[in-house]
Amino acid sequence: MVDDYKQYEIECEKIRESNEKLLEDFENWLRTSNLADTTIRRHVENIDFYINEYLLYEDAIEPQAGVFSVSMFLGYWFIKKAMWASKASIKSNAASLKKFYTYLYERGLVDKEDLDSLKEIIKEELPEWLATLDRYDDPSITDMEEVWGL
Repeated sequence: MVDDYKQYEIECEKIRESNEKLLEDFENWLRTSNLADTTIRRHVENIDFYINEYLLYEDAIEPQAGVFSVSMFLGYWFIKKAMWASKASIKSNAASLKKFYTYLYERGLVDKEDLDSLKEIIKEELPEWLATLDRYDDPSITDMEEVWGL
């Protein structure tokens, strides 16, 4: 068990090191879009949280494979774990994820089909993520099964 955890930590550290360069390159890519510095900073911070906190929370998942984890992140984990979760922050993270995976696609690190799937998931599921957040924040709902639609 201890050896498994040590291996997990080693893998996570390798991914974090790789992610540092990836975030730097992503920021430079965003700068070519003439976005405001505050917008660029927000996108980088959102993606940093996604790839270095969420994707490494229980397993050592590289950002390229994280394209398939967006629904669980924005529809459940972010709502529960990020104290700053709000409708605006969910929408902001969704926008950042679309930009980040577009960047990864342009670098040849994810397939067009995966990028298109991510965008479709965000488009279709965003209203439900926002409704889940409303239920989560509603003090009159005490049964968590109602929050998560179980």
